[in-house]
Amino acid sequence: MKLRNISILIGVVALCVACAMNPFTGKKTIALVPNSQLFPMAFAQYDQFLTDNNVVTGSRDAEMIKRVGQRIAVAAERWLNANGHPGYLKDYKWEYNLVNDNTVNAWCMPGGKIVFYTGILPVAENETAIAAIMGHEVAHALANHGQQRMSAGMLQQIGAVAGNIAIQDEQKRNMFNQAYGIGSQLGVMLPFSRSHETESDKIGIILMAIAGYNPDEAAELWKRMKAKSGGQAPPEFLSTHPSNDTRIANLTALAPKAKEEAKKYGVSSFKPLGKY
Repeated sequence: MKLRNISILIGVVALCVACAMNPFTGKKTIALVPNSQLFPMAFAQYDQFLTDNNVVTGSRDAEMIKRVGQRIAVAAERWLNANGHPGYLKDYKWEYNLVNDNTVNAWCMPGGKIVFYTGILPVAENETAIAAIMGHEVAHALANHGQQRMSAGMLQQIGAVAGNIAIQDEQKRNMFNQAYGIGSQLGVMLPFSRSHETESDKIGIILMAIAGYNPDEAAELWKRMKAKSGGQAPPEFLSTHPSNDTRIANLTALAPKAKEEAKKYGVSSFKPLGKY
């Protein structure tokens, strides 16, 4: 019982004291691993990934990825400064690389390390859609979603350990492990991940608008993503991401709000879509 109480106490203390404020949402978020530790680990992993993969340099597409990334980062800094968060980005080290791979994806590591795969370029079709993707990925970094996912995983493990210590009967313990694994995944971890994706869509569409890119293109991008997938996707409750239809509806509704936000920064017209 003493070990059980210690495990529960660890979880309670972690929840109470290890929190960070997300300036974009005003919400407190779980932060069991501080960025001072997380960022160096992410930077090292990113460098190793670039070493192990075919990074595209000097091409028109590679330069476009860097250009868009820089514009989105500037937009983020403008928003943060205007909303009372100067210096928020001091530990971020933005980097944007294009990797030769047919995977239709892009991702961002904690601290601002971003990769686009060449496979996503034909679906994007234009620089504005790249800005929509970039805004979304930058938003993951700004909202510290990597930190939150790692922290949530740690709490999930604490809960499993506490349950196994508390339940002495082996059969009941096995039943608990099965139920806890499915329940915590479907009821906590997957909804948690989907909320991050929705949050990044909300932040990202504002950033792309402030950077001078038409936010209407975000929903159009996801229409093309849906067409690319052929409608083949797991049910939303089994997925780490909202469904394509949910994202299209959300982004369509968010676009006018993003335009209004951009006006606060003197942006009232947007760059032409332009094929690249």
